[in-house]
Amino acid sequence: MTNPTLIHERREVYRGRVFSLSVDRVTLPSGHTTTMDIVRHPGSVVLLPMPAPDQLILIRQYRYAVDQDIWELPAGTLTAGEAEATGAARECEEEIGLVPGRLELLGRLLPTPGFCDETMAFYRCVDLRPPAPDSTARKDDDEVIEPQVFALAEVRRMIAGGDIVDMKTVAGLALLR
Repeated sequence: MTNPTLIHERREVYRGRVFSLSVDRVTLPSGHTTTMDIVRHPGSVVLLPMPAPDQLILIRQYRYAVDQDIWELPAGTLTAGEAEATGAARECEEEIGLVPGRLELLGRLLPTPGFCDETMAFYRCVDLRPPAPDSTARKDDDEVIEPQVFALAEVRRMIAGGDIVDMKTVAGLALLR
């Protein structure tokens, strides 16, 4: 058994809308003492909305960080204390305008464990239907999203051809069985 990591000091140096940044002084299981910069994230859900067994809804979304529109799976950050399945249903309605009748957890992945504690939970969304007339779900103000239905074979061709460059989308397709 390895020694536990000892946290000597944790100092939050930034808190934003989506994540915070802490600088931690720790002694690692190896016995080495060092300073670690860690992005703290509440977790996220990645959706694989499937209107049919051989179809997938992707969104074309403008991403400011890379200054381009990219094709990707719908996804979103969980709110504090929100259950993953609740967040998945909420994000599905907000991003593609459909409510899943059934959610299936496909797996959980760590996108950047070298500096971030985020866990991404991947959910297949099926039995999609329009939202209730009194629904209050809306896209975030900073989102420019266009959903589109694709054949799974076309999505795989888009990945192979470099038209899909979003890593969570590639990982999500790998989780489909």
